[in-house]
Amino acid sequence: MIAALDSPAVAALYDDLGPDARRVVETARELARGRFAGRADEFDRSGRFPAADFDDLFEAGLIAPTVPAEVGGLGLGPLLGDTFTLWMLTKELAAADLSLARCWEGHANSLLLIDALGTDEQRRRWFDGVVEQGERWVAWSGEPQARKPGEHGRFGTEVERVDGGWRVDGSKAFATSSTGAQWAILLVNTAGAGGARHSAEAGGVVMLACRLDDPTIAIDEEWWDPIGMRGTASHVVRFENTLIGDQNQIGPPGAYLRENWQTAFIPHYAASFTGAAQAAYEYALDYLGHQGKAGDPYVQQRVGTMLVNVESAHLWLHHVAGLWDTGRRAQAQLAGSRARHVIEHLAEATVHNAIRACGARSLVRPGPLERILRDLSFYLRHDNDDQILATIGRAALGVDHDPSFFKP
Repeated sequence: MIAALDSPAVAALYDDLGPDARRVVETARELARGRFAGRADEFDRSGRFPAADFDDLFEAGLIAPTVPAEVGGLGLGPLLGDTFTLWMLTKELAAADLSLARCWEGHANSLLLIDALGTDEQRRRWFDGVVEQGERWVAWSGEPQARKPGEHGRFGTEVERVDGGWRVDGSKAFATSSTGAQWAILLVNTAGAGGARHSAEAGGVVMLACRLDDPTIAIDEEWWDPIGMRGTASHVVRFENTLIGDQNQIGPPGAYLRENWQTAFIPHYAASFTGAAQAAYEYALDYLGHQGKAGDPYVQQRVGTMLVNVESAHLWLHHVAGLWDTGRRAQAQLAGSRARHVIEHLAEATVHNAIRACGARSLVRPGPLERILRDLSFYLRHDNDDQILATIGRAALGVDHDPSFFKP
């Protein structure tokens, strides 16, 4: 059974899950604690994609989370009416390895986009590859336009309409799972470099499914050397006259931004943050028990704070999931940004409280706390929290706002 942190508040949320959903989360927890956590240090040190973990998820029948049940998937997520189970599954993976959870999010979110915007033929073709063969997906938009000091060029793709499809040239950065996925959904901009995040017009963003063993695609593994999230293998990927046929275009141009699909994924990131916070809290409990510090009143305060933080994160996720599952999409989109903002700070505070309570030895490898600190610190930069909070304020004031990428 799911341990639920010895917290009645979290246990009550799990009680809402049906038997099948509980089995899914329990299976993910068993894999995460029994196998994935033990591999996380190796993937972090080597900067390798966690392929063995995905193989285990495939063998356990968990590889198709957001694929409809009638075609062999788990039937989870905002499109299928069971969002909380998906996010709790992700949370369990994140508690073992935040890099794994990021790769998993990209896979699950890509399958959701195919289900939402793909044709019947595309769903049959691509879902079969996932369910039957364990194929892995990811979605890439990243084309940062501002150069950092020392950079001599910028990233970006140029896309041209050709007979029967599209030609893609250029590069994408932060290309998660680049050495582990078989397919990537490329969000490209017909107006030029910038991807979806920098698009001025929604109608210019096209989604193209690209097979990554195409010989015109090269992975540059030199650029990705970050402080954390190393196992995501988020390298630079280069495209040289890569041809993608019309049969691999997902939805009409502009659908991703016009329909605000990014808002379905924003709280999914927060589920991963919650997993990192839960792992730090549980590690601290174990560490402090071994140190005999349970009687220290300052330690007691920090433990109490951590528990309330983790409970609060779960309650926020449950609330937003309920909005998605009951069809209140506009409310879910706004609440998802609020949840992501709040949970970022709850998770970060939890990790720092764990460090304060446990002391310097808790940050010595191979203990997980120093990796959780590095990974979470890096992953929280996935979106700019200042812009998220300003977007929340603009919405409250009735001012025009961008719910997807938080642009002013």
